[in-house]
Amino acid sequence: MITVKELMRDQLYTLKPTNTVHQARNLMLNKHIRHIPIVDNNGKFIGLLTKRDILAASISSLAGIGNNERDELEDGIPISKIMTTDVVVAQEDTSLLDAAQHMLAQKHGCLPIFKGDQLVGILTESDFVRLAVQLMKNSVK
Repeated sequence: MITVKELMRDQLYTLKPTNTVHQARNLMLNKHIRHIPIVDNNGKFIGLLTKRDILAASISSLAGIGNNERDELEDGIPISKIMTTDVVVAQEDTSLLDAAQHMLAQKHGCLPIFKGDQLVGILTESDFVRLAVQLMKNSVK
């Protein structure tokens, strides 16, 4: 049985609920990520922020304001106002099949991965695509 530990990414970029939408947007752009686990001051997982959440809270460029004004407005919105706290998570020994079914059911596009009560990684739709590509390459050989 292949587990999520074998496919997950263990390099995590996290933010705190007091960080702002502007800070989250910058982190997503700079690190090329679409999901940010939100942790408290003790590093305990308390929620998830997705690119979709950011887009919903952002000021559209169609609003006719400049980037500086948009950044200023988004700097006043704490992540705690838009993050999701009801998030399905999985343990690192969860099978990939179970993880895929959880991800399809909850539609966040990712699954935070735990070892006990410690956040240790994240599994994303991109990880499954990467696996599919590997499997297809291997079947051609």
